[in-house]
Amino acid sequence: MSGSIASSAKPDSRLETAASGTLPAARGRCSRLALLGYFLLTFAFTWIAWLAPAALGAPGNSGLFGVGGPVFLLGVFAPAFVALAVTAYGEGGAGVARLLMRIGRWRVGVRWYLFAIGFMAVTKLLAALVHRTVVGAWPAFGETPLPLMLGAILVSTWVQAGEEVGWRGYALPNLATHLGLGGASVSIGIIWALWHLPLFFLHGSGSEGQSFPVYLLHVTALSVAMSWLYWKTGGSLLLVMLLHASVNNTTGIVPAAVPNAASPMSFEGTLVAWATVGVSWAIAAPLLFQMRGAELGAMLSSGSRQGQPGAPIG
Repeated sequence: MSGSIASSAKPDSRLETAASGTLPAARGRCSRLALLGYFLLTFAFTWIAWLAPAALGAPGNSGLFGVGGPVFLLGVFAPAFVALAVTAYGEGGAGVARLLMRIGRWRVGVRWYLFAIGFMAVTKLLAALVHRTVVGAWPAFGETPLPLMLGAILVSTWVQAGEEVGWRGYALPNLATHLGLGGASVSIGIIWALWHLPLFFLHGSGSEGQSFPVYLLHVTALSVAMSWLYWKTGGSLLLVMLLHASVNNTTGIVPAAVPNAASPMSFEGTLVAWATVGVSWAIAAPLLFQMRGAELGAMLSSGSRQGQPGAPIG
């Protein structure tokens, strides 16, 4: 009798082992499908909202469907809206709360605030120095007063939640489980740049006609820096939002746009633009090296379990 019990137990243990091996694979497939769905929905909602003026023939792209109008802004906030919806579907209200709590991780070292605020300004000033070295003259500098820049950063930081809750809050940790943090940061950069593509063809966007390939190279390097900051601050969306706002509001310190540009898919760019790309990657390369083997998902899960969204980070 004991022999029959032992022999009957063997198939059960084999089934148990097979099941335990199948579950992680199934979870991995579900995670990849959720990510794919997230990207597809985000692109669909944003591109429809941004291209609606052209599709509907809105005169001068103004009003409800204009650049900066209500429909356009829905597209800007689509990365966060879709991330919250996908998280709510997969993890419920608790998952949404964990995601949004990362905005409250403000107790980090002063050096990280300085990095977030000064990253783009330093990059642009170094690009200006490259211009001075190559050409023998300084490029034109912007005329926006520094206090106005700082005020705009403080105000617009909160608006960046519309993107960062999605790109860095949701997509980066999930993609990092498949590609590692470094690979995910580069991939998110490429996807993030492609998400902006319609703006290079949209009148009044500020990017119309400029070189998208130059933008792609710069934004991918920028994504590496943002991912590194997110990792170093223990998953602080607030600091990434601050960096995003600083980039938007200090890039004009040394303007890089090509006057009257009309070839968005060309590699035509000013010396300042190419110098900015070069400096950005000179900074991003060692950050990528540092991120080898980083476990972002485990760190975020640990922080959530401890219930310390604002725990000090050095």
